[in-house]
Amino acid sequence: MTDAEDRKPQSDEARMAFTPPAGVEVGDSESETTSEFALPKGLDVPQPPPQEQERSAFSTPRGYGAEDTLPGFTPPGGIPQVSLTKDVPWQDRMRTMLRMPVAERPAPERMPKAEEEGPAVPRVLDLTLRIGELLLAGGEGAEDVEAAMFAVCRSYGLDRCEPSVTFTLLSISYQPSLVDDPVSAARTVRRRGTDYTRLAAVYQLVDDLSDAETHISLEEAYRRLAEIRRNRHPYPTWVLTAASGLLAGAASVLVGGGLLVFVAAAVGAMLGDRLAWLAAGRGLPEFYQFTVAAMPPAAVGVALTLSHADVKASAVITGGLFALLPGRALVAGVQDGLTGFYITASARLLEVMYFFVGIVTGVLVVLYFGVNLGAKLNPDAALHTAERPYLQIAASMLLSLTFAVLLQQERTTVLAVTLNGGVAWVVYGAMRYAGELSPVASTAVAAGLVGLFGQLMARYRFASALPYTTAAIGPLLPGSATYFGLLSIAQNEVDAGLVSLATAASLALAIAIGVNLGSEISRLFLRISSPEKRRSAKRTRGF
Repeated sequence: MTDAEDRKPQSDEARMAFTPPAGVEVGDSESETTSEFALPKGLDVPQPPPQEQERSAFSTPRGYGAEDTLPGFTPPGGIPQVSLTKDVPWQDRMRTMLRMPVAERPAPERMPKAEEEGPAVPRVLDLTLRIGELLLAGGEGAEDVEAAMFAVCRSYGLDRCEPSVTFTLLSISYQPSLVDDPVSAARTVRRRGTDYTRLAAVYQLVDDLSDAETHISLEEAYRRLAEIRRNRHPYPTWVLTAASGLLAGAASVLVGGGLLVFVAAAVGAMLGDRLAWLAAGRGLPEFYQFTVAAMPPAAVGVALTLSHADVKASAVITGGLFALLPGRALVAGVQDGLTGFYITASARLLEVMYFFVGIVTGVLVVLYFGVNLGAKLNPDAALHTAERPYLQIAASMLLSLTFAVLLQQERTTVLAVTLNGGVAWVVYGAMRYAGELSPVASTAVAAGLVGLFGQLMARYRFASALPYTTAAIGPLLPGSATYFGLLSIAQNEVDAGLVSLATAASLALAIAIGVNLGSEISRLFLRISSPEKRRSAKRTRGF
């Protein structure tokens, strides 16, 4: 190539876009191709902060241990800081936090110490579900079950958990932070039983887990839970059968019966109890167990009437009904409805309705055959109940005592619930007979005092309120109104029978609402010390 050809300008295709023009000197620093996004020389590059190691939802939770939890913070929205008195039982503290939105609960972020090691999240959730299952199967209200589940999770450092309780399903979800995957677990409650001794032991376990000074490992909690499950009933079967008979006899005295009526009602109730145990052993549903248990007391009353014995047969049948009416399930169902758990409340009330229909079926079958055989059963006997205050007070206390034995309560609580039942009947008798007030109003006030005293005694011992209230409402159950309504229907007086059954339903609702109202009034005497307690309660008032 000649020099002329070298000086000839090259075409655009032959020259690169980033090639410097002819005559421009290029330094050594520009010997390599650079981009317009390159950082200028001499400018320091800021180093990004070290990223936190990615955590799994199954890893050890932050802030393990309720005793190490920092004070709560005030959310950005201006919600006042929650201040919960440590002397208040864990039920009230956990209920106050459960009624708050998740974003407003005091759950501070903190880094765990090097030596802190906590249990894995799935094991904590499994323990929580097992404890909730025992409480729900024992008849505890849905809100109290959620409060217990939240207390267990919080004691192991799981602050961002959300328990949910329905009639047969328990579920709980835990999310470590806003960016971590949540962990959820569920458990189905298939078997239910009445054992308030076991219920009290579960409450004691939750109380120990919630105590900042008591350090219980997960293995120790599982061991205690296994002991609670294997716990034998405090009363043998023959004691339960005898208690069922004494309960029916005491109830017959309340409605005007004498010694012979007491014995007849006791025999009928014990026969019904044995038949119910036999049906349960054959695997029959509870509906048929209630049906067969209601037949012997009614049959004994009809037999006494046919034999022309000078006894009050209606008192015999009424006493047998007292031992069968599902007052415990009714109170729990109304309580769930008043606290906002409408699905659980509907299921409980539907269960009560099935039990009641089973009782009605068993009694109606016997009464129908008795009327056709010529038994002279008089519905007007309900208007002539003898007033024997001292004997009726003693009968009401015996009824509460035997009811507590049937519920498998601890022996230390039997005396308190017996006195509570006696006070309830004194208040009812003073308002109903001395004051001549409506039976519904008298029942509601007496049940309110039962709920108030029961809740205060339960909070004093940091235990469940059920052992102090369920047996005490036994003397107030509407056994007479139920029986005379069924008798009127059996005698083809449907209108009068429906009126009497409506009265029985009104009395039952008065008992349930009165017990719940008394429990809520008891909170006026408890020091919760939180401005959030009224604000969070708006959820149950429809706001």
